[in-house]
Amino acid sequence: MNLECQVETREEVDKDGKALVVLVYTPENARFLIGKNGQNLRAIEQVVRAMFLKNLNEFKNIVVDVNDYRKAKASYVIELAKQVVTRVRNTQKAEALLPMSAYERRIVHMELASYPDIATESIGNEPQRRIIVKPYP
Repeated sequence: MNLECQVETREEVDKDGKALVVLVYTPENARFLIGKNGQNLRAIEQVVRAMFLKNLNEFKNIVVDVNDYRKAKASYVIELAKQVVTRVRNTQKAEALLPMSAYERRIVHMELASYPDIATESIGNEPQRRIIVKPYP
């Protein structure tokens, strides 16, 4: 199978250091690259990460995104987390989010860190690892 695509790379710097972002755009059949719930995308990312770490040890993190799938998923996860924050504030009871990938959990932890009255904690084992959102003691 041949997939025609355009690839862009860029460096980003965050509090964890330098990250390499690989953006892949394909006009058709992106689902083959993304896979169910992003499984293929994570596998591609692991291969790219292994290649770069073997040859260039300058990037702390490598992110691969196809047709802005991760960007859209991050927006969705953040909105979901904000809805849970509203419920937790109203009920003062902890609430668990659905299981997420490590990448998605990191996004939620970073986003909710700016809420002084909310605490987050990851529990469970992969692939069922999830975040608990709770009132800050």
